[in-house]
Amino acid sequence: MKSKAPTQTETDGVQYRRVSNARLALAMTSALSLACFFSAIGYVSYAANLGFGVTMLLVGTIMTVARLFDGITDPLISLLIDKVNTRFGKIRLFIIIGWAIEAFSLLCLYSWFCGKGHSVGVFILFYFLYYIGYTFHNMANNLISPVITNDPKQRPMVGVFSTIYNYVIVIVLSIIVSMVLLPQYGDNYTVDLLSKTAVLFVGLSAVFTVLAIIGVSPIDKPENFTSAQGKSQSIKGKDMLDLLKNNKALQCFIFAATSDKLAMNIAGQSVITTLLYGIIIGNVRIGAIMNMVAIFPALIFSVFGGKYTGKHGSAKGVAFWSQVSIYVNLAFVIVLLFAGTTPIVASAPLLILFIVLTMLQNGLKVVVSTATTSMLADVVDYEAYRSGRYMPGVVAGVYSLVDKVVSSLGAVIATFCISLIGYTATIPQPTDPKTMPVVIMGILVVYVLPVLGWICTLIAMKKTPISKEKMVEIQKTIEERKKNAEQIDT
Repeated sequence: MKSKAPTQTETDGVQYRRVSNARLALAMTSALSLACFFSAIGYVSYAANLGFGVTMLLVGTIMTVARLFDGITDPLISLLIDKVNTRFGKIRLFIIIGWAIEAFSLLCLYSWFCGKGHSVGVFILFYFLYYIGYTFHNMANNLISPVITNDPKQRPMVGVFSTIYNYVIVIVLSIIVSMVLLPQYGDNYTVDLLSKTAVLFVGLSAVFTVLAIIGVSPIDKPENFTSAQGKSQSIKGKDMLDLLKNNKALQCFIFAATSDKLAMNIAGQSVITTLLYGIIIGNVRIGAIMNMVAIFPALIFSVFGGKYTGKHGSAKGVAFWSQVSIYVNLAFVIVLLFAGTTPIVASAPLLILFIVLTMLQNGLKVVVSTATTSMLADVVDYEAYRSGRYMPGVVAGVYSLVDKVVSSLGAVIATFCISLIGYTATIPQPTDPKTMPVVIMGILVVYVLPVLGWICTLIAMKKTPISKEKMVEIQKTIEERKKNAEQIDT
């Protein structure tokens, strides 16, 4: 008779925290709730213009300032969250607070105050209030990963569920708006359409929030937010500075994640996607079609990638999948250079090869995201090991601040790049001719810049103190410290 395989706890000699995968899937529906609001706020420019009379130029300015405001509030609110610890825990409390503020703000922006003759000041008030709510909700969501499990095999599954949920729900909600709601209003965005969208998205988010609260209930306890010595803690601003200055694992993580994010953000700008799909590929709609088709391969990739990361550790997972991504992008470069000024859609073999590479690319994005989510949780535990302070909110908040500041450069860099090939007074249109300068710039921005980002990631992963073996040592040390503290107390 075949013997039962040893658990990770038995293998490593550490009493790991873990829950059932069903419980994990339920808890991570918090990501679905966040995605509902993320999708809804994507229509805010229509609400500003149609409902509050804000010019599009001013809308862009307000959105840029709001982005910076959002980044600044992240570490401040995360510091507050780490300071608070009630007898009911904190995850559920701040999820509810965040959801309530988000829901109220969104309904004010899209329904209750929209189209009622209110000024731009009212719009700015509720728009900035929305970001405060989103930050509370998002920071509480970031607490789930490090708290719900520290089992190295299960921790990557947090990223798997989160990535799958985000990938699927954003596409589904987009289809609902574009194919169900929009046709009801003559394919025009109206105040009534925005109101119906807000009510629907807030309602769905409420369902997902309730499911998440049920999912996190068993682990949302005060004892799971104590220091590495098992004691209550008072987190101060200087602790945040010490974290950023002396936590090498966080520094390496930020360097790797933000370099990737900036490159992806630049490539994702609408002017760049038009340059790629509308001009270089020759069919502006093919990108949306491939994203739809790529859902199922991406889901398979996420599960496989999660298992690889669980077996080899988050740092090795990030490094390995980043390296594979480099090879895929270099293959894209060869295909586009071979096509020259001929649209890809004009050649069936090149089009098939481009589609296959795009499927691989989308799948790799998912597995890198899964490994990155797991690594951020490892950074939280590394800080508890290094300083004795357990600060999941602050770690996520500091990273989020740097990430948003760096990502905000994406639009500026994208517009600068296309200006170099003549788009100074106009923007790329799908009907523009395909020239070699367009091809070269498209290759550089869409495929070469991400390669540079992944090279930065590989460098960071070689420098990081985090490894699978180190994380076992960290978990053992934290467990021993808590046991020693309990013995002293008794």
